[in-house]
Amino acid sequence: MRQIRLNFLFFINIILLFSQSPNNEKLKDSIKTISLEEVLLNGIRANEDSPVTFTNVTRKEINARNLGQDIPILLNYLPGVVTTSDAGAGIGYTGIRVRGSDATRVNVTINGIPYNDAESQGTFWVNLPDFASSVETIQLQRGVGTSTNGSAAFGASLNLKTEALQEEAFASIATSLGSFNSLKNTLQFSSGTLNKGFTLSGRLSQINSDGYVDRASSNLNSYFFQGTFKDENTLIKALVFGGQEITYQSWYGLDPITLESNRTFNPAGEIYDQRGNRVAFYENQVDNYSQEHYQFHWNERLNSNWNFALGLNYTHGSGFYEEYNDLWYDQNVGFSGTTSFDYLQLKPFSLGDTTIINSENISQKWLDNDYYVMTLGLNYNTNATSLNFGGLYSRYVGDHFGDLIWGQNLGELLPNHRFYENQGIKTEGSFFAKATYSIFEGLTTFVDLQIRSIEYEVSGQIAGPDFFSVDDNFLFFNPKAGLTYQVASGQKIYFSYAKAQREPNRTDYENGTPKPEKLDDFELGWRIKTSKIQAQTNIYWMEYKDQLVLTGAIDAVGSPIRQNVGKSRRLGIELELKMNLSSNWLWQPNIALSSNQNLDFYFKRDGVLENLGKTQLAYSPNLVGGSAIMYVPSTKFQIGLLSKYVGKQYMGNIDSENSTLEAYFVNDLNAVFIWKPNKWVSEIQWSFLINNIFNAKYESNGYFFTYDDDFSVVGQVKTIEGSGYYPQAGINFLTGLKLRF
Repeated sequence: MRQIRLNFLFFINIILLFSQSPNNEKLKDSIKTISLEEVLLNGIRANEDSPVTFTNVTRKEINARNLGQDIPILLNYLPGVVTTSDAGAGIGYTGIRVRGSDATRVNVTINGIPYNDAESQGTFWVNLPDFASSVETIQLQRGVGTSTNGSAAFGASLNLKTEALQEEAFASIATSLGSFNSLKNTLQFSSGTLNKGFTLSGRLSQINSDGYVDRASSNLNSYFFQGTFKDENTLIKALVFGGQEITYQSWYGLDPITLESNRTFNPAGEIYDQRGNRVAFYENQVDNYSQEHYQFHWNERLNSNWNFALGLNYTHGSGFYEEYNDLWYDQNVGFSGTTSFDYLQLKPFSLGDTTIINSENISQKWLDNDYYVMTLGLNYNTNATSLNFGGLYSRYVGDHFGDLIWGQNLGELLPNHRFYENQGIKTEGSFFAKATYSIFEGLTTFVDLQIRSIEYEVSGQIAGPDFFSVDDNFLFFNPKAGLTYQVASGQKIYFSYAKAQREPNRTDYENGTPKPEKLDDFELGWRIKTSKIQAQTNIYWMEYKDQLVLTGAIDAVGSPIRQNVGKSRRLGIELELKMNLSSNWLWQPNIALSSNQNLDFYFKRDGVLENLGKTQLAYSPNLVGGSAIMYVPSTKFQIGLLSKYVGKQYMGNIDSENSTLEAYFVNDLNAVFIWKPNKWVSEIQWSFLINNIFNAKYESNGYFFTYDDDFSVVGQVKTIEGSGYYPQAGINFLTGLKLRF
């Protein structure tokens, strides 16, 4: 802590020093003007001179489709992006992959504050329902990108900036409804700029849906409040936002036979009688979690060249998932041991002549955590030079525990018996320095140096019961460099190299002794921007060492299990266009072609270790394409056809046909009408979205597992393969009406 205080004082002294520098009014017109809103993210966002691959998305671009589905679904049509939904309809638990990399490798920040869970490194959008309604801009950087805050980006970084200052007062009410009894209600307001530069804005949202999958219901509530002060040189924001989700579990997927006979079946919460007949489903087989975020941001223009940003964050999360552990199923099908007294840490007892050693039961597995973050940024800008310095300190404390809330035969056990408890503590400190310099007109060089220090400790018992302990430290140096050259008016080419290193997550430790992974990322790109066309094409080469690849298997709560592999590689080309075909027609296609391989993969089959050589990386389709064809005859109406193609992919790393996710092609139709009565209602917007208009049957996610059978034939080992799938909804719709006052 003493070192942290010294670093903080050092930054403050630098700020005071530069704030005392004389302002040179003659230079103001020749210096790049950075707005105070941009100061917040100036150090971590890319721009047209950055030699990285990125796509920007504005609130306006997703507004017509923002009818209740989560942010990953709204970003589905970006290059190299694959999304999925556990409930099958885009509401509830959703996920995103970029360039074949799962959500734990996609760095997500909100106003520069890390959002990825510190331990799992995953991103749980279900905890922030309808957050898209409070987002101003989104930037997706593919590959390593520029240095950012939080966990390293191995597939992409996704940066969200919440709503900008609203200078005019307004209030709006929005309601949308659709298939599967989906319903969203949103109330938003802004006070506009009050006396002395103060503004207050906010949002309240509620989303409900039954889901496409049986009982995959979602009951989601969220809020967002922001207070702002702004004058010529200062912007201060205080934000409070969060949400609570109650979702019926739908993370188990379906085996191939059930998938064919009953695509919407959900095995969660099954209750059986003593003869193995399913008699009911447990009604409260739910995930119940709430999350609260408190952010403070101070952005200061020190003089015409220098600006400063300070960010503070506190996040509290608390909740559980509840499940019915059926005795017959556990002893005859699942064999998980969740009904045994050993698992529940209970002592056997006698009941007549019988010794009771197991029981049907209902358990709650809890996570209660706190996350503290401080970020600092110092930026210098002239026409020829840009310097960005950034630092982060964060501390996460997570309490994991399980409570037994009911059992059929538990003797004299007291209520809410705690059968495991452990605590995870993760501390991170990082610093980056970036420099962009114009060597001569048209040629810009970029250097980015980052140091990350991580300490991770876990101690206690996990469900099983097993003692679980982690005490690991990491120090990573991640250099990046590149060049951008303007070859002609509106045309730029860039080349960059970036190194990324990252620590394993909690699940990795629970399933083995993982090593940190390393990545060397080379990007070569070409940007075109004219009055009729905007285009970007790029080639990437990502070379991994000790990559923690997805095995295809999942744990008890649907978290993917990974393992280190020696060397692996992703090589690809991406193209995205935005073309004005005429005054009324706009076309935005994109395509990503890639090769994704383990270079020297070993697998133990039938008891014999085999070198399979080059195999396909799991969940990495070689072809992903997207398209949006928009007809915009006026400012009052537009209609668009949105298309997505995802090629064949394997859910494991051994190229087994049993692990195949078949290619799919899905099309959505989206329309929006806008009226401006100019009376007591300033604007009325009606949106309509038909998802999967051709009713394609497809699965965007699944899992694959193997196990060795050494019981069926004495002295013989046989490797058995199995798979599960998450079916997505056929044709369905959402429609919404928004009134702005």
